[in-house]
Amino acid sequence: MFFVAVERAITFLFMLTPIFSRQRQKRLLDIMEKRNFDAVVIGAPQHVYYFTSHFTNWQHFSAFVLFADGRSLLISGNTPNKGAAADEVRAYEANTFSTLRSDQPAMVGKMVTDELRERQVRTIGVDASAVTSQVAINFDAPRSAIDDELFQMRRVKDADELELMMRAIDCCRAMYERAREIIEPGVPELRVFSELHEAAVMTAGEPLSALLGNAFACGVIGGPARGVRLARAGELYILDLGPVVRGYFSDNARTISVDRHPTDAQYKAHEHIMTCLAVVEASAKPGVHCRRIWQNVNMILNSKGRPDMSHHLGHGVGLSPHEFPHLNPEWDDTLIEGEIFTAEPGLYSEELSGGIRIENQYRVTASGVERLTDFPTELA
Repeated sequence: MFFVAVERAITFLFMLTPIFSRQRQKRLLDIMEKRNFDAVVIGAPQHVYYFTSHFTNWQHFSAFVLFADGRSLLISGNTPNKGAAADEVRAYEANTFSTLRSDQPAMVGKMVTDELRERQVRTIGVDASAVTSQVAINFDAPRSAIDDELFQMRRVKDADELELMMRAIDCCRAMYERAREIIEPGVPELRVFSELHEAAVMTAGEPLSALLGNAFACGVIGGPARGVRLARAGELYILDLGPVVRGYFSDNARTISVDRHPTDAQYKAHEHIMTCLAVVEASAKPGVHCRRIWQNVNMILNSKGRPDMSHHLGHGVGLSPHEFPHLNPEWDDTLIEGEIFTAEPGLYSEELSGGIRIENQYRVTASGVERLTDFPTELA
């Protein structure tokens, strides 16, 4: 495979902005002050992006260093990103004569370590990444993990993040529209996958930046498209989609009757799922415990004669497909204003010829939630 050594200058309409990245740096400075860090070293590509607006090439490594005085350094592959939210930008040779280098983490780690020593840094915070592991090996100073703080910071989405997530949701809309056009008895699962991928890419206007989604298998609870499997009349086709635009995930699900003639049992199960979503929309607001929402929905299902849910009710979404908050009995997160989460109640059985899962994305507002996925939820 041939890799071009020179970075191309491509302008994307949708991406994180330096203005909001600077604001996120200020929030990180508050954490640094509380934990008495002289510097924080960030090496995970999604976190470098979050704080600088620099979108790291998937074949490269990068680093962001924020010092207690507010000054910052960005290190990126091949070409300094002069438009990023960093006071100083440097580059290293990620490709040598078009060959991708395998020692990139060590190279970036050495550049960071040299800078820390020059500034006589004594205490640092680090995220979990290949780059910061090299810093930990070579820089002998007290260091602490800051991943927990970063995950909490990411809960409230800024305007530039929300714009990217809405663009990803637009891709989902196009995918579901195409799915309703092509799903019928005899359609290959791989054809559904490939045509929905095309719909997402054309809507995004660029290649997606991660895998397409979770469920493309017909007649079962989920899974990838199977090479020789054809959809069958009477089955339900669960599509759990998650196109990713410029690093930001969407995640929502719809269920389609393959022959557009749902059975009475399938209609009734769908009605129960929609009731569960109505409970979420009526009860979710800042300060509400996510475990309680899960319990309320489970009680609704039990009152309809249904078994307990076999999986979580939902989760946060953003730079990762699963983030805080967790609508899951194993956690007890509390909703906060400005975060985005999914709710995905599901029912599965042989009687349903697969199952039904409807998943919406919601943004937590001051008084409740705003549903971001307004496309159809009908089976037929």
